[in-house]
Formats: sequence, structure tokens, C-alpha cells
Amino acid sequence: MTRIRIREASWPADRMGLQTVRCEVFVKEQNVPRSLEFDGLDATALHWLALTSEEEPVGTLRLLPSGQIGRMAVLRQYRRQGIGSRLLNHAIAAAEAHGWGEVWLNAQYASRDFYAPHGFIVISDIFEDAGIPHQRMLRCLSRKAEMA
Repeated sequence: MTRIRIREASWPADRMGLQTVRCEVFVKEQNVPRSLEFDGLDATALHWLALTSEEEPVGTLRLLPSGQIGRMAVLRQYRRQGIGSRLLNHAIAAAEAHGWGEVWLNAQYASRDFYAPHGFIVISDIFEDAGIPHQRMLRCLSRKAEMA
């Protein structure tokens, strides 16, 4: 198993790596139109990259100022190694550090069971986004960071 590290990324500096992973997973694998995948919100988001020891990007995630977690993608050959969980934990920790009360996401229906162990609960009916069934999920956060 390849050793993977997670680091906060910058859209201007790390754009190529972030786009490469997202294009591979969403645009190529899932047939999401590029115009939907790159929605103009990346410049305002916090981003994380999962990288191999050779600095090859293999996973991404973003957190928008609205508290929405999204664009979590892990390259196929690196899945089921805990990378998605680690990326998600970084975003949750950042939101808590900002004193936010909750985070939410639109989980692909087929992947929603991934989020439940991370404290997310389903709060919507099934809806379609980019031709893929989704459900909105919410996680309430600890407000300790806000009181410190």
C-alpha cells in the first residue's frame, strides 16, 4: 500500500492537481459535464489534496464558505484505503476550527452509507444532480472551537 499524505491545498497553486483528479473521477468515470464540475466556486473554497510520496495527486475535497463539503474524489486505484475518510476528517476539523455549527453535503445515493459513520444524517429525499441520484446529508459540529 502506498503511503498517502493529506495537505491543505490552494486553488491557484494546486489547481492542476485538483482538476486532474476531479476530471478523472467525475468527468471521465461518471460522465459529469466539465461545465458542471467546475462551477466557479473553487476560488472561494478550502481544498485538500491526497498525495503519494512522489507528490502525485490521488484525492481531493473542497469545503465552501456555506459549510458544504463536496468534490470529494479519489482515483480508482487508491480507493478503499481510508483516503476519503481522511479527507473528510480534515474538512470537518477545519469547519469546527472556524466555529461553524454544521456541515452538509450532497451525497451520491450509492455512496451515502460512507458518510453515516462520520456523523452525517440524511435530510432530504432523493434528487438528481448531473444525472446522478443524490441525498443531502448534515452533520452538526462541536462548538468548542468557537468558545475557546
